[in-house]
Amino acid sequence: MTTAQKIKDIEEEMARTQRNKATEYHLGQLKAKLAKLRRELITPSGGGGGGPGIGFDVARTGQATIGFVGFPSVGKSTLMSKLTGTHSEAASYEFTTLTTVPGTMTYNGARLQVLDLPGIIQGAKDGKGRGKQVIAVARTCNLIFIVLDVLKPLNDLKVLVDELEGFGIRLNKKPPNITVKRKETGGIQITNTVPLTKVDAQEIRAVLSEYRMTSCQVMIHEPDCTIEDFIDVVEGNRMYVPCLFVLNKIDAISIEELDLLYKIPNSVPISSKNWLNIDELLEVMWEKLDLVRVYTKPKGKVPDYETPVVLRRGRCTVSNFCDAIHKEIKRQFKYAIVYGTSAKHSRGQKVGLDHVLEDQDVITLFKK
Repeated sequence: MTTAQKIKDIEEEMARTQRNKATEYHLGQLKAKLAKLRRELITPSGGGGGGPGIGFDVARTGQATIGFVGFPSVGKSTLMSKLTGTHSEAASYEFTTLTTVPGTMTYNGARLQVLDLPGIIQGAKDGKGRGKQVIAVARTCNLIFIVLDVLKPLNDLKVLVDELEGFGIRLNKKPPNITVKRKETGGIQITNTVPLTKVDAQEIRAVLSEYRMTSCQVMIHEPDCTIEDFIDVVEGNRMYVPCLFVLNKIDAISIEELDLLYKIPNSVPISSKNWLNIDELLEVMWEKLDLVRVYTKPKGKVPDYETPVVLRRGRCTVSNFCDAIHKEIKRQFKYAIVYGTSAKHSRGQKVGLDHVLEDQDVITLFKK
């Protein structure tokens, strides 16, 4: 029996099983088994099946990578071509793009890589079409654009999110505030610092049993966590990626219909063909990427506002700034003067390598 068939059988059994106190343990085990089978699809065993595939393995460049995902013929290739100047074959029939097409664009001084991924179909997570290779690349992106036809956005959006979720990609979510620590002995200890509303100890024990974790400490710090969140933590291979839903072809709808589209969270309506509302798309894209621009100011000179050093949030200390310029700089580093949001004083603050920089800070380095 194939992995896809095993997944289908478990999903059917879960659908038949009514949820109550007597079935919670069983449902917890089924969900854990389902997650383990999904993992086999994400990282298949055996030779030759684990890589992205010919045409999908792209060298990464720039400060961030944006992946375009969507059904065939929704305008991904047209949008990318206009944003980057890179030609991505486009036509009015399905599956025109057969490999990952990379391009680059510059926005707010940051060099961004854009990947036009082949159109995926429903059932990609079960091995249909080229979905497995497409989503393997999507897992490595810093931001995902799900490009949708504005005339049928909600149904397609649900299908695509389901496909990405099936491959361990969590869109616009943060990792659950749950910790699971293995122990040598002592059995299972479950502690929650907040009341739990969507999961109970029975389900947690069922999942741990399926993973053969007989001794561990579980700490839960958020009230709305689900058993699926707990399985994500146990699996440990989930990717939490910001996402924008790009609703293309707004030139084909009315103003009243356009107003309704804005009620969809994380969405930006555009027309890639007529280049409508692209400025808003780029602005929201920048917010989602959460990059930090740092401007250099040589001693006695004005700051260079043309070519910022761009860092990722969470890796934007003075030490990271030095590494981004040249690895040798830290060996000669004495201190830095920083101006901007992260500085305590308007005239600048003297800081060391551990100081955390904020967007549009200005920095002057001093050598030993």
